[in-house]
Amino acid sequence: MTDAAAREAVGRRRFLAPARAQVDRACFGHPLFTAYAAYEDLMVAGDWPAIDALDVRLALPGRQLVEQDDALLADGLHYEQRIAQGRIATRPCNWHDLFNALVWARYPQIKHALNARQCRDLHRDAPGGRTRAQAALTQFDETGVVVRVRDAALAGAWDRHDWDALFVQSADAWRNGDIAVAAVFGHALMEQALLPGRRLVGKCLLTEAEDDAQAVAQVAQAIMHGERLCDPLDLRPLPLMGIPGWHGLQDAAFYRQVDYFRPRREGRTYPPINGRTTPPRALHTPPPEPQIRSGRSAAPPRTRRPRAS
Repeated sequence: MTDAAAREAVGRRRFLAPARAQVDRACFGHPLFTAYAAYEDLMVAGDWPAIDALDVRLALPGRQLVEQDDALLADGLHYEQRIAQGRIATRPCNWHDLFNALVWARYPQIKHALNARQCRDLHRDAPGGRTRAQAALTQFDETGVVVRVRDAALAGAWDRHDWDALFVQSADAWRNGDIAVAAVFGHALMEQALLPGRRLVGKCLLTEAEDDAQAVAQVAQAIMHGERLCDPLDLRPLPLMGIPGWHGLQDAAFYRQVDYFRPRREGRTYPPINGRTTPPRALHTPPPEPQIRSGRSAAPPRTRRPRAS
C-alpha cells in the first residue's frame, strides 16, 4: 500500500502521524524506543508489515492480531471484549496500531492487566460517560511510562515538581540506574515521537524496584488487583525530554521553560510509591484528557476508539 493510501486508512483522528516515507528513521534511535530494538526492522522498513505476517512475527500468547474491517466490527463487541476473547483489532498501515502491537509483544503482563480491568468496568459505563478508572487505564495505555527508583527519597523532587533537583542535581542517579524509565508503555506516546523535536510528557506510575523487570511485574500485578489506575490523578506527569540524554540541548535555559517543566498546581499531591491515596471518584465524571505537550498541547485518541464500537 502506498503512503497516500496509508494516510487515508488512518481516518479522521485528532493526531495524524506522518506518512511512513516521511519518518526520519533516526528517531528510532532515541532512548524512548530502546526497549523495542528487537522490532526495529518493523519500524524502519520501507513497507508496512501485513497484519497476518505481524501476527506470526510477534506470536502473542493467547492473542491474535486481526485486521480491522467491517466484518470484524459487525460482531458488535467492544474493543476490549474482543481482546478478552483473543482478537486484537489492528488497522493496517497505521503507526498507532503497529506500536500497540509492539507493546503487546514487549509488555504483555501490563496489557493483560489493563484489558482485564477495562472489561470489569464495562458494565458501569454509560452513554456519554466513563468511570474515573477507565479514564486512568486509557491514559496509561496511550501515554504511560513506568518509572522505578531504588531509593524512595528520589521521588521527593518529583512530588514538588522541582525539575532541576529531579533532572540536573540527580543526573548521576539517572545515569547509574538509581532512577530509571523501566518501560515506555504508551503507544500514542511512541506515535508522537515520530515527529522531531516533540516535547513529550509521559503519564507515569512510580514503583520502588531494583531493576526494570521487577518494576514491570509489580505494576502489572497492582493494576490487575485494582491497586493502581483507579483515578487519573494516580498518574504523575513527567517531561521526558528532561531526562539526562533524552534531549539534545539540556542547558539551564531549557529547564527554565515553564510551559514544559510546569510547576505543581496548588493542592496537587501524588500517591506514595507502590500505592495510591486518591479514592475513586463518582462514576461518569468527565476526566481530564490525556496530554502530550510539544510547545502546544496534543492529546492522544479518546477513550472510546471508533473502531471498537
